[in-house]
Order: sequence, then structure tokens, then C-alpha cells
Amino acid sequence: MDLTDKTVLVTGAAKRIGSAIARRLASLGAHVAVHYCSSKAQADETVDAIRQLGREALSIQGDLSVREEAVRVADEALQWRGELAVLVNNAATFPRAVFGETMEKDWEDPLSTNLLAPFWLSQAIAPHFAEAGAGKIINITDISSQSPWTTRLPYCASKAALVSLTIGLAKELAPQVQVNAISPGPVLFPDDYTKKQHLDVIERTLLKRAGSPEDVADAVDFFCRSDFVTGVVLPVDGGQSLPGS
Repeated sequence: MDLTDKTVLVTGAAKRIGSAIARRLASLGAHVAVHYCSSKAQADETVDAIRQLGREALSIQGDLSVREEAVRVADEALQWRGELAVLVNNAATFPRAVFGETMEKDWEDPLSTNLLAPFWLSQAIAPHFAEAGAGKIINITDISSQSPWTTRLPYCASKAALVSLTIGLAKELAPQVQVNAISPGPVLFPDDYTKKQHLDVIERTLLKRAGSPEDVADAVDFFCRSDFVTGVVLPVDGGQSLPGS
């Protein structure tokens, strides 16, 4: 797909990986709807950066953990320029949950934001894609979907379910729509990680180095350009998820 003058929606695009994806798609010629939940200042910076590239940008605030809000975000993105070519489901919540102390509330936000929101957005936007005869949905998962972290089981389980959702949507929405996922590894670290934790994670990669948000943006670029790949989960992790690594 040639993204020149196409419109894309990137959720959680105010900062970190989402901002890198939004800026990359703008550099490919797309106009970008920048979704954010609470990071308005960073969303404004991303919007400004996109406009400096000569592309149009719109910030859309919404709490995607609420179904009605997710549907509204989809509607605003569709109405903005009257068309939409790509949906990138990047927004996520990353809470700790200690086993033995985990309660219902510790599951609610990860499942609502990381799993249900991509479904509600896809369900709202897919009819437009079908009418247009083409569309891309790209979900951002996590390597922890394969190798869960015991301190964040609700998060990991939500990302594993997003992998299943990706494959299911690829089947449901074919042949007009391609649905794929990207599974990042150590491209960004949690703010509370120590230097030792950084080094331990890097040591478990085959390439012995960390990646960057741009590496994830490269993968999004590929899925946007390719019209013959669907139902794929692409690891971007320096080989960390390979058996024996």
C-alpha cells in the first residue's frame, strides 16, 4: 500500500513506540490521527513533528478501556478526512501484579486496554475497510506473550490473547484487510529497571544489544507496504524469543 495522502490512526501515539510509529508513517506520506489518553503535551509534540513533515495531524483523546470511548475515537478518526487506510493498535497499560495479591481490578485494565480496545476499534473500522476494498490492522503485542513475566501476569496474558485476536481477525477480515502483529523485545525498558536489569535483558538477546522504537516502526513500515502478508506475528527482539536464547 502506498501511504501517500492516506489517513492512519495510531493509538497511544503521544510518546515512546507509538510516537515513533506515527512519525514514521507521516514520513511515508500519511496523515496521522494521534490518539492519546492522558499525555496531551506529548501528543501535541507528536502532532507538531508530523506537521513539520508536511503532513496533516489530529490529536484524539480517549480512554480506550471504555468501549464507548474506543468507538468514539474510531469515529473521529474516520470522520476527520473521510477515509482511513491503517489502524495501529499500540496503546497499552503495563501494571505490576504480585501473585497472591492480585485482584479483579488488576485484570480489568490490561484486558480492557490491551485486548478489548483493539477489538472494539477493529470492529468499528473494519466495515470502512471492507467498503474501501483495502485496509491494514497492525497490533503491537510483546515477547512476554510467549514467555510471561511472573510479576505482570495480567499484562502478559492480555498480550497473548492479542496474538490470538490478530490471527482470528486476519481470517475474519480477509481478503480485503491484512491483519498482523509486531512483538517487540528490549526496544524500550520500563522506567523502574536498574542498569543491571538492562544488561541482563540485553545478554539474553542473540544480538547482544537493545533495539529502539525505530526498529518497531520499521516493522510497521513493512506491514503497510506489503499486500501479501496477513496473520503474522513478527518478533522485533534481537533474537531473544528464539529457543535456547
